[in-house]
Amino acid sequence: MSYEMIAFFMFVTMMVMLFTGQRVFGAIGFVAVIAALLLWGERGGFDIAFASAIKLMKWYPLLTLPMFIFMGYVMSESRIADDLYRMFHVWMGPVRGGLAIGTIGLMVLISAMNGLSVAGMAIGATIALPELLRRGYDKIMVTGVIQAGSSLGILVPPSVVLVLYAMIARQPVGQLWLAGVMPGLMMAGLFVLYIWLRCRAQPHLGPVLPPEERTMPLREKLRLLRAGLLPLVIFAAMMVPFVNGWTSLVESSAIGAMTAFMAAVLKGRMTKAVFETSVRMTLGISCMFMWIILAALAFGAVFDGLGAVNAIDSLFTEKMGLSPWMILILMQLSFIVMGTFLDDTAMLVIVAPLYVPLVGALGFDLIWYGVLYTITTQIAYMTPPFGYNLFLMRAMAPPEITLRDIYRSILPFVLVMVVALALVMAFPQIALWLPQLVYG
Repeated sequence: MSYEMIAFFMFVTMMVMLFTGQRVFGAIGFVAVIAALLLWGERGGFDIAFASAIKLMKWYPLLTLPMFIFMGYVMSESRIADDLYRMFHVWMGPVRGGLAIGTIGLMVLISAMNGLSVAGMAIGATIALPELLRRGYDKIMVTGVIQAGSSLGILVPPSVVLVLYAMIARQPVGQLWLAGVMPGLMMAGLFVLYIWLRCRAQPHLGPVLPPEERTMPLREKLRLLRAGLLPLVIFAAMMVPFVNGWTSLVESSAIGAMTAFMAAVLKGRMTKAVFETSVRMTLGISCMFMWIILAALAFGAVFDGLGAVNAIDSLFTEKMGLSPWMILILMQLSFIVMGTFLDDTAMLVIVAPLYVPLVGALGFDLIWYGVLYTITTQIAYMTPPFGYNLFLMRAMAPPEITLRDIYRSILPFVLVMVVALALVMAFPQIALWLPQLVYG
């Protein structure tokens, strides 16, 4: 049997195991270990798995993962996000669609605290959605706002997904984070522009708040502004030293975690229950990501040994005659298809051993491609019929919001995200300008 067929059977076996409901790291790791043992014997098979484990343990930037997850859970469990939404509620109330626009701002700040889309979805569905519905906002529009805004969590730094991509693609985490800043803000700006234009054309979708709800002394407004901007202070305390080269990435993540912890203590919200929940969730998610990365590295090592990447490159460019851009577009389409039944981590570890070396061989920048992958994953998360975020939203939404409403709500925002993806593909400097400015 040729090496190409072995690689094909490995991929098919892994997908079949995933469809049967096996855990991602179990399916990927099992296929990698069995293939290594069959191809290279007991010694070679064990060496591949051991080398992958050592590579993971020696990857110093991985220490940022638990730090950022802990920071996000501390700020979420201590209800600092509640202060954020209260600030947007008062300051954006006089604008048509203002609370929906404020919700996008809330999601951007939550993303800068956590790096996971699930956190933004949970906070948006439990805090923002009931308030928006109670004030007469259209349920279909605001459902789409929360789903679209929460997806920014995997693009805006400190994105956990970009940390995983950095590990698998062997790219600097700091450059990837900086590459996600401008596309993330651009996408948030496009969301805000769409909401504002839509509510201008159809005022009933996002009515202004009545004067009695938004009228308060200026002193109280400034107090709310100060409380709501606390996450920005924490983010600045973490990122400014890193961008200026005063601290390393790991040191900055520790500063962020400690600053969030101290903020919760000073506000009197760091209770025993909050601390225990934050630590338990941090440990669980960090261990899950560690197992997934370990399995992905082992799987990628087997693929490298088989020469599968060169075979695929030859198939696309020589036998099928496709141009590099056509191959890149096909890759992005495959992400959208897989995103209807897999989450972002599963997609990354499944296709990274194939796609990342191929992208490099085609002459594309791997930092830029990491941003493309992340935006495409955002789109896949919300693409009917089986987008990951759609069912997550259904589980958190009140009973009056049906699955049909959720499907209808997301279509305009998916189109906006496709526009953002096209802009980043057509103008790579949107993603690369900031990393080049900081790193030279």
